[in-house]
Amino acid sequence: MEFSSPPPLFKQGASARAKMVFFALIAIALLTVDARMQSLAMLRQMLGTALYPLQAAALMPRDALYKIGDYFTSQTRLEQENLSLRRQHSENARALQQAQFLDLENQQLRKLLTIHDKVPVKSLASEILYDTRDPFTRKIVLDRGTQHGVAAGQPVIDDAGVVGQVTRIFPFTSEVSLLTDKDQAIPVQLLRNGLRSVVYGRGQSGLLDLRFMVANADIRQGDVLVTSGIDGVYPPGIPVARVTRVENKVTDAFAHIACEPLAGLGRHRQLLILLTAAKPLPRFEPEERELKKNRPGAQATREKIGLVPAATPAPREKAAVAPKKAAPAQKVAR
Repeated sequence: MEFSSPPPLFKQGASARAKMVFFALIAIALLTVDARMQSLAMLRQMLGTALYPLQAAALMPRDALYKIGDYFTSQTRLEQENLSLRRQHSENARALQQAQFLDLENQQLRKLLTIHDKVPVKSLASEILYDTRDPFTRKIVLDRGTQHGVAAGQPVIDDAGVVGQVTRIFPFTSEVSLLTDKDQAIPVQLLRNGLRSVVYGRGQSGLLDLRFMVANADIRQGDVLVTSGIDGVYPPGIPVARVTRVENKVTDAFAHIACEPLAGLGRHRQLLILLTAAKPLPRFEPEERELKKNRPGAQATREKIGLVPAATPAPREKAAVAPKKAAPAQKVAR
């Protein structure tokens, strides 16, 4: 089937090819004139200004779709960023707490190192593992035992003063009774005037009692008590407590004195165990040699050092007269 050309009645104007060539030549001419003479810049600006509202109206649906997409994308991104920032904040808070804890621990270890250099006896650093479960005692468990050279009776201190005394030992751990325990007693003396006495623990109250001080003793609130060293367990001069209350009653022979421990019993985890050996009673070597040799002065030496009471010699005259009086009595009886 063949198509014939339209009848002459429907033909109007030039052909499409002629129109294309004509407009192409006009476009090339305008491009050349604009490039050479810059004469169409004003016309271009006027046309752009006139057509801008139409261009904006045509782009409004596209922009609306972009904005809706950006809104949901921004919401999702913000939620993810918020979650990430919260997680980072939690991690930073934990890191800050850990850093503060390590800083406090470092300061405590530095203080213990300073005390370690000042203590006259050998010491061993230890760490608190846990508190004992007995509600009627004040005891803690340390991570040092017999395998580390710890023995029962050795004192435990921190950078501020006496903490307690080792009361039970195991191969790798040891139990320490705090100085506030009701069964603990430490010989002390006042740092201000040298008065000696003994402090006893009060148990759960966390305070100490200074006993056997007469009512008119020179002791004041705020006085510092240190170890006297006369028990042979605690080295002398270690801070123990501070006097917080002094009560004198006319009816009592002794004053009621309450003290507060200077050591951080509930604050520190690192402590020092003083590796002191059990000290024997004072020995008098020259006198003991004399006793072993049974020399003539042995009895006097025994009396001197207090091993036996001093004997009161009986009068010789009375001892001599007694047998003489007894003899006649026997003869009379016969």
